[in-house]
Amino acid sequence: MHAVRVTELGGPEMLVPADLPDPEPGDGEALVELAAIGVNYIDTYFRTGTYTTALPFVPGLEGGGTVRAVGPGVTTVVPGDRVVWTNTLGSYATLATVPAAELVVVPDAVDLETATAVALQGMTAHYLLHDTYPVAPGDVVLVHAGAGGMGLLLCQMARALGARVLATTSSEEKDALAREAGAHETLRYGSTSQDLADRVRALTDGEGVAVVYDGVGAATFDASLASLRIRGVLALYGAASGPVPPVDPQRLNSGGSLYLTRPSLHWHVRTPEALAARASAVFSSVAAGDLSVRIGGRYALDDAATAHRDLQSRRTTGKLLLVP
Repeated sequence: MHAVRVTELGGPEMLVPADLPDPEPGDGEALVELAAIGVNYIDTYFRTGTYTTALPFVPGLEGGGTVRAVGPGVTTVVPGDRVVWTNTLGSYATLATVPAAELVVVPDAVDLETATAVALQGMTAHYLLHDTYPVAPGDVVLVHAGAGGMGLLLCQMARALGARVLATTSSEEKDALAREAGAHETLRYGSTSQDLADRVRALTDGEGVAVVYDGVGAATFDASLASLRIRGVLALYGAASGPVPPVDPQRLNSGGSLYLTRPSLHWHVRTPEALAARASAVFSSVAAGDLSVRIGGRYALDDAATAHRDLQSRRTTGKLLLVP
């Protein structure tokens, strides 16, 4: 098989194309021929060593393709099934072995590229809006990076739930995309955290927002806390700009009994039943035309380094895919 491998930790140049032996499915596994591979910020964390795994490794947690063979004990998928997954390292390749319990069968009404593009981010947006802070009609929410893959989904889904959506962006082009996705107002990040928080409060009659969905991290954390209403929730689900330094819990008290949480998808799809239910909710919305998926860039597998550079430079919008 052809793959992209990391043998040394570091920058995007450490993503090196390689030909490797074809894998064989073991007990409880399926062998999948990939049609699309999701590029996510978490992939950069593994590449740099922020998240650790043994070297060498094939990066990538998210992929989609067609089952080629199954190992002993697998009854939930069969060869020919179209599937996606969101939590199995080794997806930057033409072939991957994936635990069958991690696989979701893609409905006929959704193509494989779209399914791969929406799987991880769609289910993440779903739990953030329904579980981390259950958005209700009339809530005002703040979505950071409103034109990114996650931001566009959060804007659409929050508006569908009846929220008033504020979104941060970094350009006029991204303003337009966020508004098209459902944002009522778009805001630039501003020179200081207080600048952004003041503009949020000006738009909310001084009250602040019920919840901030923050996947940016260090660069937006202070503004996020300062933008919350009394007893508001900061859902810190990522760190695209770097990890947040240690926080004095007293800041939550002085801000108005605020809530801070660091959720991740893994803990919301711990069983095959939970995974299937959340994926079904997302795919059903896509199939019905209620949720639009923007693929902002398609790259050849060997161009994974370019995809990482583009992602980290914030030049992109929507979801990035590698296409073998």
